[in-house]
Amino acid sequence: MRVALLLGRSTGGIGTHVVDLAAGLRTLGDEVAVVTDRTTAQRFGIAGARCWWPTGASGMLRSLRGLRSLRALARGADVLHAHGHQAGLLATVATVGVRTPVVVTQHNAILARPGLRGLEPRLMSGLVQRLVTRRAALVTGASSDLVEEARRRGARDARLAAVPSPRVPLLLAQGPDDVVTRHARAAELLEGAGVTPSGPLVLTVSRIAPQKSLEVLLAAAAALDRPVTWVVLGDGEAGLLSVLRSRALSLGVPVHFLGAVADPAPWLRSAEVFVLPSRWEARALVVQEAMAAGTPVVSSDVGGLHDLVDGVGLLVPVGDASQLARSVEAVLGDSELRGRLSELGRGRAASWDDGTATARRWHDWYASLPRMT
Repeated sequence: MRVALLLGRSTGGIGTHVVDLAAGLRTLGDEVAVVTDRTTAQRFGIAGARCWWPTGASGMLRSLRGLRSLRALARGADVLHAHGHQAGLLATVATVGVRTPVVVTQHNAILARPGLRGLEPRLMSGLVQRLVTRRAALVTGASSDLVEEARRRGARDARLAAVPSPRVPLLLAQGPDDVVTRHARAAELLEGAGVTPSGPLVLTVSRIAPQKSLEVLLAAAAALDRPVTWVVLGDGEAGLLSVLRSRALSLGVPVHFLGAVADPAPWLRSAEVFVLPSRWEARALVVQEAMAAGTPVVSSDVGGLHDLVDGVGLLVPVGDASQLARSVEAVLGDSELRGRLSELGRGRAASWDDGTATARRWHDWYASLPRMT
């Protein structure tokens, strides 16, 4: 089967998923082409990527050439699978009059961005997304709320398509460490990062972006009744990072922003609790990884986080710093609760499909799609 995967500009989980899916499909014997922009291809090491993504920097002529190349690729493919809102729109434009079925996977909700004006918010909402949804032969969502939104927009076929983290199988195989080993590893990691421990390791892995609500994390850290060493791993918006660091300093809270790491697994296996206060997430890869590592999860009760964490971790209302602090305190102060959540999280993680099973499911779905009319 000839599959074209269309990937919008990505710095995180969507790019990881597309790379993993492409590898799995090729293992099954499919011929896979990945179309994306040059920066994303470089970030994820996508060998042979078709860098045809239209941008203002590429100029009108080059963008039109890329669109024409994508259209030709789609004509010769058995399916064009677009990942994300921008990719879905591009696939819809490129395949007008083309009978190749289009699949659109929605990985994120369209969130309001205060103060933002211009074309993008209008393009990514309302009539345009309804057009994309209705045009697609299949629309999938990485979380149940995205599937429901696709149905409301008129999708002819809408399904839940779980996005797995490729790190989960190894974390499950390793198993959780005992308390002594975990504390020793945490001390070693903190020392290597130049951080003096002030209490148990509380970990957040997140892009530095408004959606992640890291200001709520700072308020929760300030409200905790016990000293902790709170580490945030991840990069993103430099201006926001500067604001957050200044805020942490003014509050006098031990929240350390250490930047991105290639592999967060050692940190996950060393932490006492993992916290994610985002105002929306789909099937967050790092939450899957925390659960597989046996690290109790405290997260906001929204989107795919509810799907992942409900019943095996602690969920709190979006933006509620006081409840977030109380939940972290509950996990840190109750070893029995911590052990139970660790076991429940690993049990749920063990029930998920891995990358191989996910690729086979997609292969079967592709094969069942009707040609477009």
